[in-house]
Amino acid sequence: MSLAESVETHPELPRKPTVALALGAGGAKGLAHIGAIEEIEARGFDVIAVAGASMGALIGGVYAMGKLEIYRDWVTTLAKMDVLKLVDWTFSGGGLIKGERIIGTLRELVGDVLIEELPLAYTAVATDIDREREVWLTRGPLFDAIRASIAIPTVFRPHTIGDRRLIDGALLNPLPVTPLIRERADYLIAVGMDGPSEVTSPETSVDASEAPTRTGRIGGFLGRLLPHGADSKPREPGLLELLTQSMDLMQANLSRLRTAAYEPDLLIQLPRNVATAYEFYRARELIELGRERTREALAGWKPANFSVNADRAP
Repeated sequence: MSLAESVETHPELPRKPTVALALGAGGAKGLAHIGAIEEIEARGFDVIAVAGASMGALIGGVYAMGKLEIYRDWVTTLAKMDVLKLVDWTFSGGGLIKGERIIGTLRELVGDVLIEELPLAYTAVATDIDREREVWLTRGPLFDAIRASIAIPTVFRPHTIGDRRLIDGALLNPLPVTPLIRERADYLIAVGMDGPSEVTSPETSVDASEAPTRTGRIGGFLGRLLPHGADSKPREPGLLELLTQSMDLMQANLSRLRTAAYEPDLLIQLPRNVATAYEFYRARELIELGRERTREALAGWKPANFSVNADRAP
């Protein structure tokens, strides 16, 4: 018997407030979505629809499968070199990374499913680079949709579905509230990774000395591309660092315009400088930060019709 049927049969049972959840882009910063989702559930909300762009599409898709705990346990074990081992380099096809290895690893970890068979509504947002338009992926294999949505320009190869060459959904809709407007949820909550920057202590990037092997050489290469930490001398930004900063700025402004036009009931934001797009080895810290910021946002939110049960917070 479904929750709705139970409530109709037993009207004395309180109904959980339902939520449509928009999860924004952000690379490794998007790991904070895990903590945000867990906190939203802990506060007594029932998520019935998810839309995500880029990393938000990945986390949202794994959550829709019911496999978020499996993914969380796996990603929190990753060290710097483990992250590098998931990278399948290429210098053709429009990107530095094929993306097949990471998607294959995730399929082995949690399986795959057709989007239309998921227990809740799911939309992955991608960009059709040739037709220059936003695409909402709501059918077909889940990880095909995720692979398309995470295809950061010049970093990941574009992903072809049918006759469409698709890249990162964050280019046109980094915080996809619009696909959820049609959903019949009590509230629409958006979690963005592009809030105002805050003063932080940057993590030291990958050091080639950690491994003198081929993996170590790749680490050294990334170390020259990514930030070097607070004690480094002033320098010019690396290629990927400059690309990431540029995209963060673009996405932050685009998100502000989108959420002003289609305002969610609650907007939860993490600072865009909380991590670089590639620091997946900081998973535990980022997940906890997502939980903390969501707890703070919910504590200050006064939703109509329903009350937030603070006693259920972990």
